[in-house]
Amino acid sequence: MDHHVGRPRAERARQLADVLRQQITDDGFADGTLPDERTLGRRFGASRNAVRDALALLRREGLITRRRGVGTMVVLSKYGHGLDQLTGLAEELTGRGTVTNEVRAAGEVPVLPAAIATRLDVPAESGGVYVERLRWLDGLPLSLDTSYLTADIGRAVLAGDLVRRDVFGLIEEAAGSPLGRAEVAVHAVTADPDTAALLRIEPGAAVFALERLTRLADGRPVDAESIRVRADRMTLRATLHRAGTRTTV
Repeated sequence: MDHHVGRPRAERARQLADVLRQQITDDGFADGTLPDERTLGRRFGASRNAVRDALALLRREGLITRRRGVGTMVVLSKYGHGLDQLTGLAEELTGRGTVTNEVRAAGEVPVLPAAIATRLDVPAESGGVYVERLRWLDGLPLSLDTSYLTADIGRAVLAGDLVRRDVFGLIEEAAGSPLGRAEVAVHAVTADPDTAALLRIEPGAAVFALERLTRLADGRPVDAESIRVRADRMTLRATLHRAGTRTTV
């Protein structure tokens, strides 16, 4: 990689960090330990300085830590969440660890916030249900999920097991039919002090902010969510098809 010798050292470090990040998120270091600087340099044709700078970038991102006598370690496993299928986070993480939900709030809201009512396509005065859960994976907080649900579906969700179940499953039981589709927007934001405290990260640390509007099969919106996900624990993934080239398998 250092064959571009005329390029600034910072640029070479960034390029190497990109490659290493991909390996980390693809579980390319099975035991969680990275090779030493000299080995990495040989593998990627990079100088020791470039390797050292790249590792420093990844350490600042919170991906790795360096321990004297141990070496460079991946701090936390990153879990993939697909954006090309409508699945709940607990469904996505089946078999990947122990998922638990800490219910921080769950109850009826007599008047919906105007922006939420608009998204759910109901009058604000019709009310709804608010659910806030802190999701834990293997004993560490992963995401803070807040949902506003339409009143009819929301009341049934409140009666369900919000500690152990995904909201999507509860919605489908209440509706008596599968969910249809959802629109998702992903923002990169820094954690506010309250979110940081709940997710046990530093204020200002990077988090994914997902805004998701989920609809029933007939197109009716039923769940307007805001999800804050620790960026050091989650990778958002999707398989995208070029228009006109998709094949049926």
